[in-house]
Amino acid sequence: MKCRHCQTPLTEVFADLGAAPASNAFLTAADLERPESHFPLKVFSCGVCRLVQVDEVQRHDALFSSDYVYFSSFSSSWLEHARRYVERVVPRLGLGADSLVVEVASNDGYLLQYLQQRGIPCLGIEPTASTAAAARAKGITSIEEFFGAASARRLVAQRGRTDLLLGNNVLAHVPDINDFVAGFKEALAPAGCVTLEFPHLLQLVQQSQFDTIYHEHFSYLSLHTVRAILAAQGLAVWDVEELLTHGGSLRVWAQHAEHTRAIEPSVAALLDKEARAGMLEDGFYRGLQGRAERIKNDLLAFLIEQKRAGKTVVGYGAAAKGNTLLNFAGLRPDLLAYVADASPHKQGRFLPGSRIPVLAPERIAQTRPDVVLILPWNLREEIERQLAYVRDWGGRFATAVPTLEIWG
Repeated sequence: MKCRHCQTPLTEVFADLGAAPASNAFLTAADLERPESHFPLKVFSCGVCRLVQVDEVQRHDALFSSDYVYFSSFSSSWLEHARRYVERVVPRLGLGADSLVVEVASNDGYLLQYLQQRGIPCLGIEPTASTAAAARAKGITSIEEFFGAASARRLVAQRGRTDLLLGNNVLAHVPDINDFVAGFKEALAPAGCVTLEFPHLLQLVQQSQFDTIYHEHFSYLSLHTVRAILAAQGLAVWDVEELLTHGGSLRVWAQHAEHTRAIEPSVAALLDKEARAGMLEDGFYRGLQGRAERIKNDLLAFLIEQKRAGKTVVGYGAAAKGNTLLNFAGLRPDLLAYVADASPHKQGRFLPGSRIPVLAPERIAQTRPDVVLILPWNLREEIERQLAYVRDWGGRFATAVPTLEIWG
């Protein structure tokens, strides 16, 4: 395997989580009678550009299929994040009725709806038919295709160049990251701006967030590496923000390298922070494996203890990161009875690999479990508020990452 950015042969293993199915390949009842495909989940780090990456062991068009079940709008905190972004970006870039905004991986229109409400022309590029249809139901134009240099050229021919081109949690999801970024360069207006949000590799390592590793995430990113990938395509980072989303993310603001927008001090400050954390050294990329195994073993010991005590534990949030954790731990419904989730697109299905049933949240009040394990720990506060009634019968909450924590 070679680095998908700089083509350096990869030999350094960052983490090996065994084999697992695609994290969003939810099963129907009929699927339970058939074999299920598992793929290696082995991640490497590049010693040259420091890109952390998994091989494309399953094609991206199979991972992001027509019946894709992740719909962004089912998280109230994520909707609020999108709304605040629009409030910030519109005045900062002077966007208006004569602008064009394009979001790549626009999902169900969770963000573009706020631009639409302001009368700003916008469209989404979204390869999954299920979410694109949901966006169109909101009146948002959505082009169903994967983005890259070729699709960018078609976009320019049809709509002209883009004043704001944004991608939230998509840069990590593309197997050909160089072609993807070349598309941004191609489609961007001369004075336009790119914003990209992605989980910060620094937080993944420091907070042992190994469960954010799954096949849909081809790359794991730092500012150092993203800046180099953008520069190779003629784009320059002029600002960066540290965000709380997804356990710690970055929002990068970029422009054509020849444009004259001043580079904010935040860029040098964060590059220095990464360097001081050791992200330019080999040692930073070692040690996650042992911490992941400790988290797995602690969770298994807790669930077995609860089982022996006659207690019931259920999960909440049928998120991709939860599927990584459950499959790495080898869990089945005997230790985790079911997982509740607010999305009707997941309810009635079964988690890939573990085959744990996904039920509506109302089942928690009906079954009154002793412990609710919150799988999307990045939404812990939101979920705990939604499930506050669990305390009525003495129920407790738990999270497994970065360390096992149980509270009532």
